[in-house]
Amino acid sequence: MTLFLTLVIAAIVLGIIGAVAEGLFYLLVIGIVVFLGALVHLVLHWRRSGRRPTR
Repeated sequence: MTLFLTLVIAAIVLGIIGAVAEGLFYLLVIGIVVFLGALVHLVLHWRRSGRRPTR
């Protein structure tokens, strides 16, 4: 879970810098990719742990 939170924070920081700084749009794109990677990591972690949603 620590890795997920670290990746999300890094994605937010990169996204803000990429959106605000002129000529650094690629940082926004990298931030989006890192965020999507964090979501994939979270989904894979939940599947490996065997947690099932309650009905």
